[in-house]
Amino acid sequence: MIMKKLTAFLLLFSLFLSPAVMLAGDVDSSAAPAATEMAAEAAPEAPADSAADGTTVTETEKGFREILKDKFIEGDYIWMSPILICLIIGLAVAIERIIYLNMATINTKKFLNELESALKSGGAQAALTVCQNTPGPVAGIFAEGLNRADEGIDVVEKAVVSYGGVEMGKMEKALPWLSLFIALAPMLGFLGTVIGMIFAFDKIEAAGDISPTVVAGGIKVALLTTVGGLIVAMILQIFYNYIMSKIEGLVNEMEEASVNFVDMLVKSGVAKSGNSNS
Repeated sequence: MIMKKLTAFLLLFSLFLSPAVMLAGDVDSSAAPAATEMAAEAAPEAPADSAADGTTVTETEKGFREILKDKFIEGDYIWMSPILICLIIGLAVAIERIIYLNMATINTKKFLNELESALKSGGAQAALTVCQNTPGPVAGIFAEGLNRADEGIDVVEKAVVSYGGVEMGKMEKALPWLSLFIALAPMLGFLGTVIGMIFAFDKIEAAGDISPTVVAGGIKVALLTTVGGLIVAMILQIFYNYIMSKIEGLVNEMEEASVNFVDMLVKSGVAKSGNSNS
């Protein structure tokens, strides 16, 4: 719960910080021409070629952030805003999942060694304390198994398998929403494409002419929305694949560690085979 609150705070802070950074970039970019003008006034007259070169340099100094902002405005905020919302929410879900999975990742071999030492020294209760003080799905599964240790090894195995499914569900939480945004972003881009083409043909019909100036605006909106949707989908797809690889790695660790855990319980005598009380 604390981790989720911290993640939400960081995301909100980054969202509030981004406009400030953009404004700072705008101030810097606006200050640069002013400094150039002051330097030009103070300096002696320069040849015409150097003035032309200075204009070219000023135009090429446009930053990547400014270009993105211009393209967003040119693509029409009505169609680009939903794509941007998909990116923001999708990144929020991805970052929350990555933080959760990284906090759930532990050194499994070290944890098993600590658990084995606790079983030998203090029995099931000491091992349960070790599990409760260790984060992650592996420790949670082992804690559930230790709570059923007195019922026999068969019951422990069933508890481990059942609770493993629960932990896997926790790891995959909110991933369907990320999949939705991956599919939705290009759809919104294609929708903007269709709408832009419709506007272009409306202008052709109204003007009775197919000159480039008549249709350029609508076609530009169509292309920019398509590009925006595809870029957002690609970014979120990279995060999705990374998260799935992390989950797959954790599941493999859970399965391998569970086998060692069951063997450990049998060898230590904490859980016996079958339900025999003898």
